[in-house]
Amino acid sequence: MSAQGDLRGLRGRLVIEVSPEAVAKRLVDDLVRTLHQRIREAGTVHLALSGGTSPQRLYQLLATDVRYAPNGWAHTHLWLVDERCVPENDPRLNFAMIRSALVDKVPIPPAQVHPMPVDLPDGNRRYEADLRQALASGRLDAAVLGMGPDGHTASLFPHSPALDERQAWVRLNDGEHVLAPRPRMTLTYPVLCAARFAAVLVTGASKHAALIAAARAPDDVQAHPIVGIRPAEDGSLGWYLDRAAAEGSS
Repeated sequence: MSAQGDLRGLRGRLVIEVSPEAVAKRLVDDLVRTLHQRIREAGTVHLALSGGTSPQRLYQLLATDVRYAPNGWAHTHLWLVDERCVPENDPRLNFAMIRSALVDKVPIPPAQVHPMPVDLPDGNRRYEADLRQALASGRLDAAVLGMGPDGHTASLFPHSPALDERQAWVRLNDGEHVLAPRPRMTLTYPVLCAARFAAVLVTGASKHAALIAAARAPDDVQAHPIVGIRPAEDGSLGWYLDRAAAEGSS
């Protein structure tokens, strides 16, 4: 059976490219087009970014894309999908990678960059309040998500409390299945699923088994949190995979 056939249970559009570089370029194309359209329609865009290793090249490419710089960044707000609760100078912060790969390379006004305040005891509530105030439409325009080998996305881990959240947009998620350092601050399904465009970027053969498991059980959110990303009727979801992730071979 083809890679597309093995993965046909996944909701959304399936995009498979030969390499991590090729799939990052494909996603940059779609992101730039989507963000420009929203700038024309609304005058500003709100983009949520994930950490990890898979999106680093994506952010580097986005930072140098002449179609978006410099004017696009003047109208862009950057938010984080999730964050580790570690000190602000800790290299494990998702924002550390995002800042190095993207933020420090583009002319985005500092006030439009929104790292998660994980150092504050009520940081999740403050971040949610800021997000709700900023989103005039009540929706993110785009969210870049990833997926771990255990099927988690953002910091929504299998069998963890935040999977059941239906009201709050930002949670501190903890429990035995949440990877250390714990807890994690994360956006939740209510806000992620409302995004106008959600992109799941997955690269590497180590993610193949989780993709197949998610495709075979597309309603089992507790075991495979990635399948909880279900776009609204007027939203879109794209799976951006390299061949290794789609086929399980390098």
